[in-house]
Order: sequence, then structure tokens, then C-alpha cells
Amino acid sequence: MPAPEILSAFESAKGFMPVKEGLALYEAAAEAAKLGLPLLEVGTYCGRSTILLADVAREAGVMAVTVDHHRGSEEQQPGWEYHDPTVVDPEVGLMDTLPTFRRTLRKAGLEDHVIAVVGRSPQVAKVWAGELGFVFIDGGHTDEHATNDYEGWAPKVAEGGLLVVHDVFPNPEDGGQAPYRIYCRAIESGAFEEISVTDSLRVLRRVGAGI
Repeated sequence: MPAPEILSAFESAKGFMPVKEGLALYEAAAEAAKLGLPLLEVGTYCGRSTILLADVAREAGVMAVTVDHHRGSEEQQPGWEYHDPTVVDPEVGLMDTLPTFRRTLRKAGLEDHVIAVVGRSPQVAKVWAGELGFVFIDGGHTDEHATNDYEGWAPKVAEGGLLVVHDVFPNPEDGGQAPYRIYCRAIESGAFEEISVTDSLRVLRRVGAGI
């Protein structure tokens, strides 16, 4: 359970993750951190969930890594449901969530425990050579982006490490299906087994090869 000041920072940060799912994410990250390997998040946005991973990393003596191009996902662009004009760079006319993210981490006192990688997930995955104890996929929700995130990062989860997928909705009426499809793919691969479900958050443990 995060300390009250961490939970307060999480709740006040700009973002979409509900508290219940955030607590489940924190618990999973804390378990995975026992492996002594980095914790990686795909999809930073403004750092709401990063606060939780950074706090776990601080306590465990590992690093949290968060990957995002900071130009916003499809549903965050102008005219879409989740667009926030306050994170648009007025000079270039494009979304830029990086300044807000940096302020979020600084306010929470967690800057020293996070490596922020600004880039597109597939490109970053290609140059990441090491194993990870924890991978949280919460990036773009098209099939292309979700598949790229899964194929790029799931193979890097160490044996016994955790893969966490957000916004998994088996019923199409509840939400987009791309995260659900990569979740199903992970289970069907035999490389992962499900260990917990909290609303749309699925936590899987790496148990074998064959992704």
C-alpha cells in the first residue's frame, strides 16, 4: 500500500487510472521489484501511474523506466473524447505532455527514481537489451500500437517477472479491444499465466518461453 502522500499525489495527477486499479498496479510492481530488475511502463502521459511505479522503485532500490513520445495517443487528439487542450504546445500546435509529466514527478519528489525515455515504443524496445522485472502496457489502443508494445516488450520480461495490461475489456461495449487481444495472445502463448484481475487491469506472470 502506498504511503498517504504518494496516494494523494497519484489522485491529484492528470490521468485516467482509477484508484482501485492503481493500488493493484502498485501491489504488482512491489512484488515484481523483488527480482531486482527495472520496472518499465509503456504510456507515460502525464505521470499518474508513474508516481506509483517510482515509489515502488525507490523502496526496492531499482529504477522505474517510462516510455512515451508525449504527443498523445489517438483518442487524445483534437476532436476526440480524451483531448485536453491544456497540454497542447502553442508554438507547434501539437500535444506535449512531457512538461506536465516532469512537474508531476517533481511535485511528488520522485524525479531521481525514474528514467523518462522520450520516443516511440517499438523503436525504444529495439535498443533495450536487458531483462525487465515488470512491464506495464498502457500505450496506444489501436491494434497496431498494442501489438507493437506486446511484441516489443513482453519478450523482455524475465522469468518470474510480471506483465501488466491496462484497459482489458472482454466486452466490446465496454471499451476498445486491442488491449484485450494482446492479453489473450499472452495467455495463449503459454509464456504467461494470469495471477490477478482488477477491473480492466490484468496481471500476468512470465512462466515460460514461446511468446
